[in-house]
Parts: sequence; C-alpha cells; structure tokens
Amino acid sequence: MNRSSFSWISGALLVCGSSAFAADLEHQPLIPNLPAVPLQSVSTVPGNGDINPYGVAFVPPGFPGGGSLAPGDILVSNFNNSANAQGTGTTIVRIPPGGVQLPFFHGGKGLGLTTALAVLKAGFVLVGNLPSPTGMCTDPVHQGVGQGSLLIIDKHGKQVATLINSALLDGPWDLAVLDRGDEALVFVSSVLNGVVTRLDLILPDNDYGSQTPYVRSATQIGSTYTHRCDPAALVVGPTGLALDTDHDLLYVASTADNAIYAIDNAATIGMHSGRGRVVYRDNEHLRGPVGLMLAPNGDLVATNGDAVNADPTQPSEMVEFTASGHFVAQRSVNASATGGAFGLTVNVSGGATRFAAVDDVLNVLDIWTIH
Repeated sequence: MNRSSFSWISGALLVCGSSAFAADLEHQPLIPNLPAVPLQSVSTVPGNGDINPYGVAFVPPGFPGGGSLAPGDILVSNFNNSANAQGTGTTIVRIPPGGVQLPFFHGGKGLGLTTALAVLKAGFVLVGNLPSPTGMCTDPVHQGVGQGSLLIIDKHGKQVATLINSALLDGPWDLAVLDRGDEALVFVSSVLNGVVTRLDLILPDNDYGSQTPYVRSATQIGSTYTHRCDPAALVVGPTGLALDTDHDLLYVASTADNAIYAIDNAATIGMHSGRGRVVYRDNEHLRGPVGLMLAPNGDLVATNGDAVNADPTQPSEMVEFTASGHFVAQRSVNASATGGAFGLTVNVSGGATRFAAVDDVLNVLDIWTIH
C-alpha cells in the first residue's frame, strides 16, 4: 500500500528504539531479580486529572536535544479523563530519572491515548488513540468507539501529524518498533478489527523542521485475532507487541484469545493473514494478556489485564515465560485490585537495568533499578 492510501493532518512520523542488554541480566530472568519494592512510584495524573495510564516508553540514547525530552526520561500515556470515562484521556506525562512528573503533551478533547506509545531516535513521539465519546463500547460493530489514529508529536510536545487508515489502523492499541535512525519499521496492533500492520517509515532528523517523515509502505502481517467490546476493559483484542530482531519474530499478546502468538519473518513478510503460531497458552497464569515486552535474557514478560480468565486471588500480574513457552515467574503490580497491569518497558544503560510498569488502579508508574 502506498502513501496515498493514508490520510494526513500536517505531516510527520515515528519509531521506538531497542535497548542493549546488561551483561548481568543477559542470562537471568527479570521478574525474580526485581527488588521487593520499586525504587520509585510516581503519580501519572497530570494537571487536568487524566487517569488510567496505558503506554510506557523510554526516551532512547541519541534523542536530539533542544526540546522537552532527554534520554532516560519515561513517557506515560493516559487513556481516561478525570471523570474516569474510558477512551477520553488526552495527555502524555514525562518522568525524568529524578522522578518528578512533568507535562509533555496535551491533545484535543476525547482522544483516548492507548498503549501504542513509542519514542524515536529521530526526535519524534508516536501515540495511538481510540476515542470513545460515551466511555462505552457496544457490540456488534464496536458502536460507541471511534476508529482512532496515530498521532505524531515532535520533541517540543507539539502534534505535527495524524496518520489514519480504516483498514490497517483501526483502533491502534500497541506498538513495537525497529528504529534504524533514518528509517523504521513500526508494528501496530489494531483492537477494533484484529489486525497487525507493519509500517515502513522514512524519518528525517527532527533538528531540521523542514523535512517530513513518510510511509514508504504498509503491510498487513497478521489478522483474525479475536476482538470485541468488553464491559470492563472497553475493548479486547490484539494488544502487546514485542519484536525479537535477532530472530525476526514479532510476538503478539492476544487478550481475548488468552494467548501469545509469534509471526515469523516479521520484518520481511508480505501480505499475510492469520495469527501466526501459538508460543504460550497457559490458563493457570495468563489472564487476558495486554502489555508485552522482551526481557534482557530473551524471556517474554506480559501483563494480565484480568478481562479474560480472571482470578481475584491473582490480580494485576506480570508473567514471565520463555520464548519456547515455559512459565518462569509472576508478580503482581497491585495485589489488592484486578485490572491494574498494562504498559511495561525496560531500558539498560550505564550498567543498570531500569524496568517500569504502570499500575492503572493507583495511577502510578513503578520503576525498579537493578545494578
């Protein structure tokens, strides 16, 4: 699909960098090595009162200066407004290493910013949105929610573009990105039609404002993931994406299917239908997986949204398992309430591993550091 198949507002684009793995965790599981208590637990509620944090992303090394962000900052996107109406949050906050929350982006009314959050080395931030004017979704055709889009934001926190496509970006719900600096592959899960899309983006250096990123190609590489409205979670469908660049695998957390799939040859495959192959299906530990990431040792870590297969005695858990499908460990981000686990991310720099995960019941970002 060529560039003309997309609708643009303004102009610009996105990507998120991968991080190097620290030697001390290269062969060790992540969750068992986390300290018992997070080093920091920072409120994600901005001045306008938005709540329900979803997406989490580190600002990568080499991010251009002169703007609002610096390498090592963490961004968090909010899905709900101050009245707790789902799909109406409009803000992204930034949390510097010191832990003092600051505003980064405040968009127009009723956006509903999702887990699809990425920071590009070229100096741009991309975030998905799924608007729900009533805060509700009703079947059979997802009435009450809008198609949504990918917003492109520059390093100053200014929205410079919106990317829209009814077939390939139908409710952008999460992202995984291969950041090559001047170009990127961006993988997007769409919660409203159960599709996974690969965007091939050409990126300018954000230091030069006259250049505009563009989509060189867009390809559907996954489909038929179960998707539906949900009375508690608003919608469920394909969510978390994790990219293993060494093996060219894209892992997909399919919430409603309560399973993790893998799409082979993700960076190069042409038009493809189907979910890929199952790598992890575990009703004892999976409870509607939403967030997903690759740990430093190659394990996968998913967060349970508790919308499927819920167990009130095991709420809001992070679950670590091997790429071959063997359970490793689990840990709750909120032992007192279900539905608290969503976005998570890891960053390795200067000999330290920083791991961050939201608790969207308490509206905080928990940050652990492992030296």
